Amino acid sequence: MNTTRIRRARRAGAAMIAAGLLVGGLAACAPSAGDSESDAPIPAEGTDDGTTLTLWTRAPIERQAKLLVDAYNASHENQVELTVVPNDDYVAKVGAAAGSGGLPDLFAADIVYVPNWAEQGLFQDMSEQIDGLDFKDEINPGHLAAGTVDGAEYVLPFALDLSMLFWNKELFAEAGLDPEKAPATLEEFAEAAMAVQALDKPDTYGTATGLNCGGCLVFTWFPSIWASGDEVMNEDGTESLLDSDSAQAVYDTWAGLEEAGAVLPSSTDEAGPTWTAAFSEGKVGVMPFPATLLPSLEFDAGVAGIPGVDGGASTFVGGDGIGISKDSKKSAQAWNFLNWMMSEDAQVEVLAKDGNAVSRGDLADNEYAAADPRLVTINEVAAQGDTPVALNFQQAFNAPGSPWLTLVRNAVLNGEDSVPADNDEITAVLSQ
Repeated sequence: MNTTRIRRARRAGAAMIAAGLLVGGLAACAPSAGDSESDAPIPAEGTDDGTTLTLWTRAPIERQAKLLVDAYNASHENQVELTVVPNDDYVAKVGAAAGSGGLPDLFAADIVYVPNWAEQGLFQDMSEQIDGLDFKDEINPGHLAAGTVDGAEYVLPFALDLSMLFWNKELFAEAGLDPEKAPATLEEFAEAAMAVQALDKPDTYGTATGLNCGGCLVFTWFPSIWASGDEVMNEDGTESLLDSDSAQAVYDTWAGLEEAGAVLPSSTDEAGPTWTAAFSEGKVGVMPFPATLLPSLEFDAGVAGIPGVDGGASTFVGGDGIGISKDSKKSAQAWNFLNWMMSEDAQVEVLAKDGNAVSRGDLADNEYAAADPRLVTINEVAAQGDTPVALNFQQAFNAPGSPWLTLVRNAVLNGEDSVPADNDEITAVLSQ
C-alpha cells in the first residue's frame, strides 16, 4: 500500500466538501473524542449504558453496515439507528449537516474523501482510543493513514471494498474457456469477453461497466494501470498521469469491446446505481467487480486481481472509514461501537463469516477465509493494491460530468483522439 500520496494530500490544505459548499466556521482542530457535555474521559472499551446512537452510511456498503449494526444491537444495551443514504446524495448530505451542526453521532465516508473531511474537522480526534488498541499495528494502514492529520487519528476502517476481476464460470465453460483460469493480461480479458459474446445468448454480454460513472471507472480501471507499473496521479495528487501508454491501452481495449458489441448496452449511460446488476444476475461473462458483492452471488464465480497490459495484478483498496462526528455528545458510547467493531468477534464472526475482507491483518487468515480460496485471493491481492487520494478527487473523478468522465467517453464512445487534452483538464482540477 502506497501511503505517501495520502500523507502528502493531507498537508495540501482544505477543499470543498460538496459542490459549491464549504464547511465554514469549523475550528482548525477537531474536538477530541472525550469532549462531551461531561468532558469525562472515555473508558478503554467505551460506555454501554443503553444510549441511542445515530449512524449514517452510503448505500454501497449497506450490507456490511446492517450486519454490524444488527450484531451490535443484539449484544449491547446501546442501540444504533442506521441511516443508509444513496451514494450520489451522500457528499451533499454530509456537507449540509456539517455546516448546520447536524451530523449524526457516527458517520462513514468513502476513503477517498476522508482526508478532506478529517482536515475540515468533521470527525473527533480518536488518537488516544486508537493508540490504546493492542492490535493497532494490524489495522489496515491505508484507511488509518487517510484519516490521520498532523499525527491525530480520526477514523477506523468501516468496510474494505476491493475491485477484483470476476468471471462467470458457467459462461466461461460454455464459451470454451477454462473456468478455473483467470485472464492474466488485459488482452486475455478482452478475448474472454469476446468469447462469451460469441455465444450469442439472449440478454447476455461479454462484459459491463459504468461509462457514465466516474467512481465506477476509477475503481475498476485504475488497477490495470497500476498492474502495468504506472501511476494515475503524481504523489501530491495534483497532476493526472492518465495519458500514459498503459492508460491508453485500457481505453483502447474497452473501445474495441464497445465497437464489437461485447459491452452491456446499458453501460453507456450507467451512472452507478445498477452497474453491477447484470453480472449479479448471471448475464455478463467477465468484468472488474466489487469484492464486497461476492457473498450475494448465486452462481459460481472466479475471482482474481485485475490484470495489467502485460500481466501483474492490482486492486483499488476502497471502502469506507468511520469516525465520531464533531457534533456528537455521546463520544463514550460511540467509541463502544467502534471498539467492538474492530474486535475479533465483529471482524471474523460478522464480516468474515459473510464473506467480507477484514480490516485487521492478524485476522486475515481466519476460518471463513480459509474455507473459500477466493477470499484468500482477495486478501493476497489487497497487498498489491493502492488507494489514490487527492484533495480534489471528487471534482476531478467522481462528480457527474467530471473531466475524467469526459476523457473516458471521448476515448471509448466517441472515438476522439483527445486523451492528452482531457488529461490536462483533470490536472487543472486536481491542482486548484
